[in-house]
Amino acid sequence: MEKIRIETEFIRLDALVKLTGMVDTGGQAKAAIQDGLVRVNGEVCLMRGKKLRPGDTAELNGRTFQVEQ
Repeated sequence: MEKIRIETEFIRLDALVKLTGMVDTGGQAKAAIQDGLVRVNGEVCLMRGKKLRPGDTAELNGRTFQVEQ
């Protein structure tokens, strides 16, 4: 599991997917989320605006990131 550090209270799921390099563009992040390819805390999440806070995890293509502050 990889860690992603944020300085804010939360990060939106689509921003996290792009920031971590799991995809190259925001459009690809949106598509991956809408296609049900992204898991948040182990469950498929279709909400690209989902707020992830420290302790939450996001997974795509076998890579898992945990948000920390």
